[in-house]
Amino acid sequence: MAQDDSVVSAQWLHQHLGAPDVKVLDASWYMPVENRDPWEEYQVAHIPGALFFDIDGIVDQTTDLPHMLPSEEAFAAAVSALDIKNQDKVIVYDGKGFFSAPRVWMFRVFGHNKVWVLDGGLPQWRASGFDLGSANPDDAVVKSKTANKAVERVYNGELTNTITFKTEFQPHLYWTLEKVAHNVAAKNYQQVDARSKGRFDGVAPEPREGVRSGHIPGSRCVPFPEMFDGAPRLLSADELRKKFQQAGISLDHPIVVSCGSGVTACILALGLYRIGKHDVPVYDGSWTEWEAQSDSDYPKATATAA
Repeated sequence: MAQDDSVVSAQWLHQHLGAPDVKVLDASWYMPVENRDPWEEYQVAHIPGALFFDIDGIVDQTTDLPHMLPSEEAFAAAVSALDIKNQDKVIVYDGKGFFSAPRVWMFRVFGHNKVWVLDGGLPQWRASGFDLGSANPDDAVVKSKTANKAVERVYNGELTNTITFKTEFQPHLYWTLEKVAHNVAAKNYQQVDARSKGRFDGVAPEPREGVRSGHIPGSRCVPFPEMFDGAPRLLSADELRKKFQQAGISLDHPIVVSCGSGVTACILALGLYRIGKHDVPVYDGSWTEWEAQSDSDYPKATATAA
């Protein structure tokens, strides 16, 4: 494990599984069109001792935008319910290998840097021949459900259970609509979009009904699958550098990342972290939020208005 890297290997986790200061989270999440239930899949098979982190439950409940970052208090309440302490090392994985787990790298936004994504996720764990847990201890189910309920209680203004996890919000890692709008004009940061080239260019449909495809003017496209190999494992630092440079992105200048709804952008941030760019912000609302704004105030590059 390297403090300056964003992933840990299946071998490392296998050797340290069960250590009191190592907490494992299954953060699987799938696009609606996939018709997969991550909670159900977690209960069938998961890394032993892992708890389920619900990306659609530990969220900002004041917005209709999907899985937005919760408030500090809500995040602290949920993480405390999962029995994670500030001194713990948090290892996150998902069922695809590299998809939703990097989103839970959001721990860094709240000041917890001892967080890593399992390189290759559950597919790599399986390929390594390591055991899976299928029995669900009652406390694991209770903790996962209590985390979601803790978020609801915070947003309802109710008292929550004892908060044992302390947060320290890092605003430079989190971008809002207003910050992006300012940057479109100021061009201080290079905007990099993790969606497919077809969606970025406006010629392939968005997965969400009523959302046009296209991109924020001035953005460049680096589809998130380019960050990993077929295993899937995160590419080496040199290979990652080439991917960004081939897309016309200068690694000497600041970068902000976005995607459809703030999930796969985090895969780009994970790759950039490996090559030494440790302070790359994610535009949380991403294209889903930007596209919904008036075209006159928030211009879009689409296939019909490129």
